[in-house]
Amino acid sequence: MMNYKKLAAIPLSVSLLFPMGAIANAADHSGHGTSSMAVSNPATDLRATLDSILSEHAYLAIITMQKGIDGSKDFDAAAAQLGENTDELSAAIGSVYGEEAGNQFKEIWSSHIGYFVDYVKATAAKDEEGRKKAVSELDAYRVTQAAFLDTATEGRLKAKDLEEGLKMHVDHLIWAFDTYNAGDYEKAYEGITESMMHMFETGKGISWAITDQFPEKFDMQSVDTPAADLREGLNNQFSTHAALAILAMQKGIDGAKDFDVSAAELGGNTDDLTKSIESVYGAEGAKQFKEIWSSHIGYFVDYVKATAGDDAEGQKAAMANLDDYRVKQAAFLETATEGRLKAADLEEGLKVHVDQLLAAFNKYNEGDYDGAYDDIHEAYSHMFGVGTMMAGAIVDQFPDKFTGSMPADMPKTGLGGMSQESNDSTVMWILTSLILTMAAGTIVFRKTRTENE
Repeated sequence: MMNYKKLAAIPLSVSLLFPMGAIANAADHSGHGTSSMAVSNPATDLRATLDSILSEHAYLAIITMQKGIDGSKDFDAAAAQLGENTDELSAAIGSVYGEEAGNQFKEIWSSHIGYFVDYVKATAAKDEEGRKKAVSELDAYRVTQAAFLDTATEGRLKAKDLEEGLKMHVDHLIWAFDTYNAGDYEKAYEGITESMMHMFETGKGISWAITDQFPEKFDMQSVDTPAADLREGLNNQFSTHAALAILAMQKGIDGAKDFDVSAAELGGNTDDLTKSIESVYGAEGAKQFKEIWSSHIGYFVDYVKATAGDDAEGQKAAMANLDDYRVKQAAFLETATEGRLKAADLEEGLKVHVDQLLAAFNKYNEGDYDGAYDDIHEAYSHMFGVGTMMAGAIVDQFPDKFTGSMPADMPKTGLGGMSQESNDSTVMWILTSLILTMAAGTIVFRKTRTENE
């Protein structure tokens, strides 16, 4: 193992590592004079960058395993996108610890992807010994990867804890694949969302270690603040929405057996938010929220059905409905945030989201799988800009909820099985804040529209 103390630390370049420049699209209110309230600064941008790359890794790994066992035509493209994700993550490590360390990390990280492929191949061949060998190699990988990060962070991340956290990652992916292969699609899709969520915790832990190790490179800022947690929570929710929406559209056009479950998983986030809204506004408020939020998901489904039926008029109708949705969504969010988010900007951002999903689907349907996965990557990354923008508006609107001193110790992230209790209240407030923002906007917008009719 090389001595990382001798390597010059180079700060991560968010503009280089963050696709689509999502941070630049955030609202002007995303930064504040009080460091504990800053949604965007060098430290929180690092955290968001790692969250984006790591969570997309989990998503792509599971999808690639699904495509592999199914013998899908887009397997090679999915695997190639997973490889590009590895390049991004290795570049991130290299930008901090040097090119040699980045290359060493890439070799280690790539190995576990290969072991997952071995596991899929052995499963397809009903080779139980091959499966056991792949699992054994994944166990050895965990030890090697943990030792690398322990040394690189000069003990800030402990090898023992890292091994436990990496075991959770490996187990998530194996479980999601095994249940998919067995036809237990509900558990398989739970595995997808849980795997992605876990990697946000990993991103927080690694970014904490880096910013603690090289504080001057990150303006002495902390990654562990309520504002940063809000940004992470929204990034998680929005990016998962994009990932599941694209996957459900693929499954829909393919007539896959797991289409209904993929669509149900996509609706799960909506249902969770609706239940939270009901706890604040009652059944009527929840009904209004679910109607407007669910509509654009329904319009994407309409587009898929029209495509399957070679119905050009149906496609046009779905796109027109999505345009109408953008206007409504933008109007009530501007009202809800008291002008912190502008309707014109929101409409433009929502158009990017809609166009990316439709482009990814159209290319997939036409057999342009490389292009489709490029668009999937862009759509996933774009939602981190949306999360930043929303978080900035919420923090500016409710500043009292984001004050307080910043912790000096390792945050409780779940990396290595650490307790997440400290994050529970923040996550609950994230949901409540978003509920307040979106439901209030819905109610006000509907009232205004009724008065004008």
